[in-house]
Amino acid sequence: MPALAKISPAVPETNAVDRHKAPPEHLRRIIGTPPGAIVAFLTKGIWALLTALSPGARDALARFLGSLAFHLRIRRRVAMENLAMAMPEKSEAERLAIARGAYINMARVVVESLPSGDRLTPDWDQQGIVGEEAFAALQARAATGKGAMLVTAHFGNWELAGQMLIRWGVPLNALVRPLKGALNTRIAENRLTAGAGLIYPRGAIQEIVDAVDRGESAYMLLDQALPAKSAVFVPFFGTLASTTPAMAVAAERTGAPVFVVMGVRPGGPGAKFRLEVEGPILPPRPGEVADPITEHTARVTAALERCIRKYPEQWLWLHRRWKVQPPVAAVSPPATP
Repeated sequence: MPALAKISPAVPETNAVDRHKAPPEHLRRIIGTPPGAIVAFLTKGIWALLTALSPGARDALARFLGSLAFHLRIRRRVAMENLAMAMPEKSEAERLAIARGAYINMARVVVESLPSGDRLTPDWDQQGIVGEEAFAALQARAATGKGAMLVTAHFGNWELAGQMLIRWGVPLNALVRPLKGALNTRIAENRLTAGAGLIYPRGAIQEIVDAVDRGESAYMLLDQALPAKSAVFVPFFGTLASTTPAMAVAAERTGAPVFVVMGVRPGGPGAKFRLEVEGPILPPRPGEVADPITEHTARVTAALERCIRKYPEQWLWLHRRWKVQPPVAAVSPPATP
């Protein structure tokens, strides 16, 4: 992996929607189950209240809610089991501190992602970029009029990381599942407002191919568990984890380079982020391995793990990442000749 450097991007002159052509109309749909009338009315008031709060007050609220959920032990057993498996070298006190940080980070993501309008400080996305060569390669790819595959995780603030990329001249479409409820609907609305398109599972590979040809990148999360029949199993913190092969399949079909992009909180109060970029992460050469899709997925997942290990309190340890077990054949040792 090349040495990482830090640069500061130029301040965007205008907002993303003004600077970039909007995605095609069919990618600007919100598909799913909207909230009922009463829930929609109540949550509309909550969104308005969050929007009215100052960024500092919003951050204080998020820290309070995250700490409260941690002390109430909401899914804390899941988080601690995950941490014990992934980081056995750390003490119980260290894992508790990481878990508490993860709760606070999750609350911050929610509180930061729901308000509308100018809900962040003017310099929220001006905290620099780590990975100068990788980011330059991504910009060069965008300049050719072709898109790339952009991979992230439930880390830092993945919603705002996507907005950062759009503001810096990388048009993208986010891969999403059909949405349910007021919270997910609001987040989808803010994605569209930021200038992103939405790609749903049905026909996703072809949509990615078309987007790359239009000069738009695909932005996807690669740290969610899938049913075994739909997944490939790759190492993640030393244990096989079910992972979507969609990224590797789309990369193979389009020839688009793959970059890992993570929106990292540099520390301190408030919603401020730098972008850490690694890539392009190349697929195996022809004939190098028997299963190139699984190998490419494993290489990208390893890049996610490297970043999470540096800032473990910013990843979503509350998620049952390893709940799906691989088929017996996937973990059995080869037969002795």
